[in-house]
Amino acid sequence: MEMPRIECVILAAGSSNRLGRDKALIRIGAGTLVGWLSERVSNRGVGVTVVANKTNIAEISAKLPESNVVENTEPQKGRTGSLKVGISSIDFSKGHDYRLLVVPVDRPGFSDSTLERLIGSEESCCPMRDGRGGHPLLLSPVDVERVRESPEDSPLREIVDPVRFEVIDEDLHLNIDTPSDIEELGNRLGAIIEEN
Repeated sequence: MEMPRIECVILAAGSSNRLGRDKALIRIGAGTLVGWLSERVSNRGVGVTVVANKTNIAEISAKLPESNVVENTEPQKGRTGSLKVGISSIDFSKGHDYRLLVVPVDRPGFSDSTLERLIGSEESCCPMRDGRGGHPLLLSPVDVERVRESPEDSPLREIVDPVRFEVIDEDLHLNIDTPSDIEELGNRLGAIIEEN
């Protein structure tokens, strides 16, 4: 039996208060962090929806003309609220019944092999390293429905319980919060992609 189609939501509506500048628009090579993540996913045939905020939506839309970019008008409600905005947009434009890859823009340290494993999964799952879960997260259609039905301010960990699989991705827990995190990402870019 064929698996349900897969879609992707990149969460890029956060305020970036700790960093002091927009995480999605950080320069990565000749592009931006959100562009780099979008390209990695879309190169695998997965449709990308980016959830932005009012301050970055115009620039993200201009830089990612092939992606569906939507605005979360209430990003202060958190990641689940942003995810629900992305799900609503996909539901409206493409219909229900899909698996969903959830990629927070500030957690880019996953390898291509981890991305492939997530895309090939039927069940909700996420990578794990050193006993700690990481990102991205793959949601089954059943769990996408759970998110649809949940309050915007509910933490995702209270809504879904993904299966964890161990990976060797050294940068899995890289969280872009400080200028040194950006520098680390720049230094590790090649290694992140190539890890198996």
